Amino acid sequence: MSALWSVGAGLLLLLLWVRHRGLEAVLVHHRWLFVCLFLLPLSILFDIYYQLRAWAVWRLHSAPRQHAQRVRHIQEQVREWKKEGSKRYMCTGRPGWLTVSLRVGKYKKTHKNIMINLMDVLEVDSERQVVRVEPLVSMGQLTAYLNPMGWTIPVVPELDDLTVGGLIMGTGIESSSHIYGLFQHTCVAYELVLADGSLVRCSPTENSDLFYAVPWSCGTLGFLVAAEIKMIPAKKYIKIHYQPVRGLQKICEKFTEESKKKENSFVEGLMYSLDEAVIMTGVLTDEAEQSKINRIGNYYKPWFFKHVEKYLKADRTGVEYIPSRHYYHRHTRSIFWELQDIIPFGNNPVFRYLFGWMVPPKISLLKLTQGEAIRKLYEQHHVVQDMLVPMKSLEKSIQTFHVDLNVYPIWLCPFILPNNPGMVHPKGDEPELYVDIGAYGEPKSKQFEARASMRQMEKFVRSVHGFQMLYADCYMTREEFWDMFDGSLYHKLREQMNCKDAFPEVYDKICKAARH
Repeated sequence: MSALWSVGAGLLLLLLWVRHRGLEAVLVHHRWLFVCLFLLPLSILFDIYYQLRAWAVWRLHSAPRQHAQRVRHIQEQVREWKKEGSKRYMCTGRPGWLTVSLRVGKYKKTHKNIMINLMDVLEVDSERQVVRVEPLVSMGQLTAYLNPMGWTIPVVPELDDLTVGGLIMGTGIESSSHIYGLFQHTCVAYELVLADGSLVRCSPTENSDLFYAVPWSCGTLGFLVAAEIKMIPAKKYIKIHYQPVRGLQKICEKFTEESKKKENSFVEGLMYSLDEAVIMTGVLTDEAEQSKINRIGNYYKPWFFKHVEKYLKADRTGVEYIPSRHYYHRHTRSIFWELQDIIPFGNNPVFRYLFGWMVPPKISLLKLTQGEAIRKLYEQHHVVQDMLVPMKSLEKSIQTFHVDLNVYPIWLCPFILPNNPGMVHPKGDEPELYVDIGAYGEPKSKQFEARASMRQMEKFVRSVHGFQMLYADCYMTREEFWDMFDGSLYHKLREQMNCKDAFPEVYDKICKAARH
């Protein structure tokens, strides 16, 4: 009973303190308090619900039968929209706060919301080495489903909550992308409900124009209802080699060299300053030295980027064997390094052992509860950006990131970009090696000003024929946007399929200049 009195008294004092300071001030300056007391427990409940649901669907084998029924319901909603006179654009009915993107889409309030409840794995075809899934299947859900069967997908983008639909309509990348390309390049077919309510399948040999136009279109050509993704055999471990490198030129040379080696199953770099980095290479294996196994995904383990930094501080190389699923989601617990700004003591051993099993909070819940004050604060003093630039421009790009942003760590992830039709392809006729430069955190550059600095970055990326990931804040004008992206196929299909009255143009959906 005394323990209950203590808890009650503590909560009362907390409420009085919140009332004294003001709820908004507490949420802005002591956000960790709200996150630890409310969002972490809520995130656990979310996970339990979705895991129980996925287990029930798997036990009852109900996904394929319900899929056809749900797709018909989507078609009915689209046809109803047409009967109503097609007065408003359509969009998915999924609330904006549920998406992993930090951008808050206001269009949901003005557009016709089409409810799409498609979140199941439909079929695993071992002969074709293809898995067929619905668009709301998450990466955590998919790897948990496939790995026990001995399969995985070639590109497993980092965070557990990233969905197949988001990765196709936007994009996705992983440290295996120097071999397999972006997430879209591992897909072999899409199924969409179009603006007229028809259901269409597209692949490189069937409705190929639509197949190549769908990636990066952000749901402005139709509603994705299923996708077929290549599978590859899974192995138990990833053998990781850690290599500290100093000096920007040496970092770029070493990273480029390792990215060109096809014997490396995985290549990744973490830059901790302008001239300090750790470059990691990995290979798939079923054998491991027991003394070197690191189950980095266990809740009490150090955050991965902090673990990697130890090799830099000690100035030594190292080899570890990380269980495959732990490796695929190695940055999930710390949301790369974003969680250190939300829970500053989150990597403390005491916190990890006592509460690490609750981490991370759902990004969707962070968005839902951030409030206008935090949103504006983040917009002006925080960046979350991924810029895709040719590998030959890596050194110049890092220098530009340093001057304009000065955010560390920086994530480096190589990928091969094939010369396929669509919005994103290399300048020449041949595939080209690119690199994703990811900057997440608070800029330390003294001249940083969100709009001006990001427009300067976007201008640089356009000048080297690079691309900006569209989940992030984009400040380009319409002309600048279509200078960065190839809109020829996209615009042709929007005209052919009567999309102009059904869906907004991708620029109007994602760019700040269009939304404000």
